[in-house]
Amino acid sequence: MKLSNVQNLIILLCSTIGFAQNATISGVVLDENNKPLPNVNITAKDLGTISDSDGFYLLEIIADKENTISFSHVAFKDVVLENLILTTNETFEFNPVLKNDVTQIDGVTVTATGERTTNNILNITPEKIRKIPGVNSGVETILKLLPGVSSNNELSTQYAVRGGNYDENLVYVNEIEVYRPFLIRSAQQEGLSFVNSDLVQNVKFSAGGFQAKYGDKMSSVLDIKYKTPTLFSLRADLSFLGASASLETISKNKKLSSVSGIRYRNNALLVNSQQTQSNFNPSFTDVQSYLTYHVSPKFQFNFLGNISVNDYKNEPINRQTNFGTIDNPQALIVYYEGQETNKYNTALAALKGSYFLDENTTIKLISSIYHTTEEEYSDVIAAYELGDIDSNLNSDTAGQVLTSRGIGSQFNRTRNDLDALIFNLEHKGNHTKNNSLLEWGVKYTHEDIRDQLRESEFIDSAGYSIRPPRAEFTNNQPEEPFDAPLVAYNGLSALNFVKTNRFSGYIQIGTHKTWNNTDIYYNAGLRSHHWTVSGTGVDKVSQTVVSPRAQFAIKPNWEKDMLFKLSTGIYHQPPFYRELRDSTGTIQPNVKAQKAFHLVASNEYSFQLWDRPFTLISEAYYKKLNNVNPYSLEDVRIRYTATNDTEAYVYGAEVRLNGAFVPGTESWVSLGYLKTEENRDNRGYIARPTDQRFKFGILFQDYIPTIPDFKMYLNLVYQTGVPGGSPSYADPYIFQNRLRDYKRADLGISYIFANKDKQYSNTHWLHSFKELSLGFEIFNLFNNQNSITNTWVRDADSKNEFAVPNYLTTRVLNLRLGIRL
Repeated sequence: MKLSNVQNLIILLCSTIGFAQNATISGVVLDENNKPLPNVNITAKDLGTISDSDGFYLLEIIADKENTISFSHVAFKDVVLENLILTTNETFEFNPVLKNDVTQIDGVTVTATGERTTNNILNITPEKIRKIPGVNSGVETILKLLPGVSSNNELSTQYAVRGGNYDENLVYVNEIEVYRPFLIRSAQQEGLSFVNSDLVQNVKFSAGGFQAKYGDKMSSVLDIKYKTPTLFSLRADLSFLGASASLETISKNKKLSSVSGIRYRNNALLVNSQQTQSNFNPSFTDVQSYLTYHVSPKFQFNFLGNISVNDYKNEPINRQTNFGTIDNPQALIVYYEGQETNKYNTALAALKGSYFLDENTTIKLISSIYHTTEEEYSDVIAAYELGDIDSNLNSDTAGQVLTSRGIGSQFNRTRNDLDALIFNLEHKGNHTKNNSLLEWGVKYTHEDIRDQLRESEFIDSAGYSIRPPRAEFTNNQPEEPFDAPLVAYNGLSALNFVKTNRFSGYIQIGTHKTWNNTDIYYNAGLRSHHWTVSGTGVDKVSQTVVSPRAQFAIKPNWEKDMLFKLSTGIYHQPPFYRELRDSTGTIQPNVKAQKAFHLVASNEYSFQLWDRPFTLISEAYYKKLNNVNPYSLEDVRIRYTATNDTEAYVYGAEVRLNGAFVPGTESWVSLGYLKTEENRDNRGYIARPTDQRFKFGILFQDYIPTIPDFKMYLNLVYQTGVPGGSPSYADPYIFQNRLRDYKRADLGISYIFANKDKQYSNTHWLHSFKELSLGFEIFNLFNNQNSITNTWVRDADSKNEFAVPNYLTTRVLNLRLGIRL
């Protein structure tokens, strides 16, 4: 509870000594979507309070007298409760619902949320997340439609932001930092995203220029808030890809609430649409729960728990990939023996305590522990044939290999084990005074990593083993026999025990001022991070970095609704375990923090078009990177060189038009361009692995006017190809190629039988359903051939290597049923 003045305390004191008789009114303020509404003013004559971040309020009023309670918010219509008479010591629960109201202030339209975002953060509604179709439907699907976010693999929930890689993104759930498994190398092994969309209340995302209170990464921050339930609710979602269920509960006295979810996923439907035929037996399951307990109006506990069990088994059988040109068509035919067995078991437990000292000051203590055990075991033998194919459609052998260019085999063996434990303890606080907000925090992190790497790759062609192309293995096979011991073409063996202790902290202040009817916002902050790396056989090394950051926004008193923003700062990324490990698996403790300078300028213009609201958001950004740790990217696996011998840059521009293209819906069209290059050891600039260049995205919603409950959802992405990697041992300065452009459209069509706007009488069979929908999704609507990586096949006679594309999923149909009770 946050009391608005000292009078509430005086009344409470008087009641205890008999001078006055009091009663209590409490509850949760909701908006039309039944979401808790913070910062609502609740007043009764001279008494008042404000709803907290969970919409909760508690107000002491005079008993045995008529009271008028008013609930007001700048973006909503007031709710007034008149002639309320409560008896002495009575507690009355009232959960008002405030309805949207577009308010005009000096001719400038205030947005529906009642505030303009000035801190370079994008807000995304949970309803949009749950409805939009996608192979991995959820928060990440929405993010991938943004112009600065790229991912050319629909099976992956990972994303790259404005030229960064997958390791450069922060993810928080209710202020608790969450982590991903370490060993995953292929998107089809990923399973489930940590974020359970059914539990989400609010999503905020920043693609750069974010505040000092967010941690030490170079690219982006995803800030998720899970629900604090106000009513009992049960939700279920069923499809060919799996099932999920969530439960929202609240105790009778409103002190304890919980939201929990369980999910199961099976990617067999998608993987079986690829060119590699296999016996695929995955099992991805997780359970999450978020609990809130109000000990008192001033003190509350929150608990976040997650257990995830990913068991991936794959027994590949065969594959045929046609590639080349019309004049020179070729094919790769592979027959497999063996299997992959990978297990990723993770658990997270976090406890947060929040204490409201008064209406202006809040302090928090957050602790979390994350544990993961991961196994990556595989023995796969691939016998391949590479050759020219018959392109004559009238021939009996059309599509078959006529002449073989290379025949050989490949043996891959992996025995990787990882055990990681990460502990966090953090204090955060904030204080508000005279339109200024002071925020601070300190954090301790302990990381204990135990990692064993054992990988080998043998290549055999025409009866002899191909040795690594290094000076000590020079030979002229097969012309002359070579009887030296067999050596793996690629081999990796390492055993690492590494511990890292980190101390970080921040302080920032934000202020809102008005000058000549012009609103001015600014925020300035400072972060610091000190870490020490040690371990078995690892030198103990300590380093410290300091990161200043600032944001500025101005909203002129113009007839047009314009908001201008400028963000800048230094963003360090102290090395995590994978960044310390070089290409041989050896730990390099002297690796420095990568450093990025951000400069982001943006404009937000809200206007009316066709008598409907629209917003045009434009951004331009520049990043200068130093102490860069170069890496190679294969599928979703990142391998660092563990050096800081590279500098890089990123620049780009984005524009996004958001609005009601169809009355009663929200859609957007986005367009972006970026360029990122790196200079390794002063050899000159070349494209980085995430040099995406052009990006176009559409998120569109529609319905049939005569049948408004028949809904259509479409997301469409086009982006130019990123660099496609290079063969083993190839110098990236000599070998440069790009994957083909990524083009994809996912369509979802559903019929709404029941929702909050469509309820039925007690006698109707749909009465018990708060929501009920049935529909289908078509993934990769136009059946585009997209590729994620290349398989490099060696022709032993010509010494050439061919880039054979690894294609992603084809068109797939999925049925989906959604229920909420």
